[in-house]
Amino acid sequence: MSTPGTPTFDQLRIFLAIVDSGSFAAAGRKLNRAVSVISYGIANLEAQLGLTLFEREGTRKPQLTVAGRALLADARAVAHGIDGLRARVKGLLDGLEAEVDLAVDVMLPAERLGAVLRAFAVEFPTVQLRLHVEALGAVTAMVLDGRAMIGISGPLAIGADGVECVAAGSVALVPVAAPDHPLGRMERIPPGAGRDYTQLVLTDRSRATEGQDYSVMSPKTWRLADLGAKHALLREGVGWGNMPLPMVDADLAAGALVRLAMPDHPGGTYRFAGVWRRDIPPGPAAAWLLEQFVEGGRGDAGLAGAIDL
Repeated sequence: MSTPGTPTFDQLRIFLAIVDSGSFAAAGRKLNRAVSVISYGIANLEAQLGLTLFEREGTRKPQLTVAGRALLADARAVAHGIDGLRARVKGLLDGLEAEVDLAVDVMLPAERLGAVLRAFAVEFPTVQLRLHVEALGAVTAMVLDGRAMIGISGPLAIGADGVECVAAGSVALVPVAAPDHPLGRMERIPPGAGRDYTQLVLTDRSRATEGQDYSVMSPKTWRLADLGAKHALLREGVGWGNMPLPMVDADLAAGALVRLAMPDHPGGTYRFAGVWRRDIPPGPAAAWLLEQFVEGGRGDAGLAGAIDL
């Protein structure tokens, strides 16, 4: 039983250049090599593998044999892997991060997050990314603990010790409830009515905001650490609560939720900040990410007449 030899990367490059360009001469031009070097390289590759890769007789253009077609996908995979390795090494030599840990506030609109990360994948194909989605003070806590290189935090990051901040847009938060909720059925909500019903409140998984409440009006609360669960319970009529407007726009349009005109709790503007540790400035990829979020938030407008939350 014969054992094939190990081809070199250069031999695989020659093989793929012939396939892609259609001839030995075109492959030579593509690789800036003499045709004799191309022929020699393929002859050595075929000798290493013990297989004929091209039919050369009776045709003006070399045609792949059955064996050549069978090995083509593997050769491309090896070439792509080597190219990726070289690109990653070059990035490391140039100071590019091997990976970026990003923590974002759960209130950040999903469309904006998706657009930025899609662009990041194109701009930095060799950089791995770990995404963490947290609430309230947990984003800044992750950055301070070193579990995230950068964060897109809510307003609680402003003034936090040890971090630098840059404004990164905002989102409108509005009070909503299901249409069959008592508040949802009221044509005119009197001041203080929200205190009579259960308010669904987002909580912080970290200890950064332990014992503190934000935009909590009712003494009757359900505490949730997941914005998706809060959204689902609001739709079920379990309680009322504040939600980012982009997340509930479709529900409001469809009548699955109603916006509550509460005179003493009209909602407000939730501002984002890009954050990083003062003693660990972001590298090229992380700095690029921050800039995209900052640019994406420049046109954000808060609710007319609403306060900052």
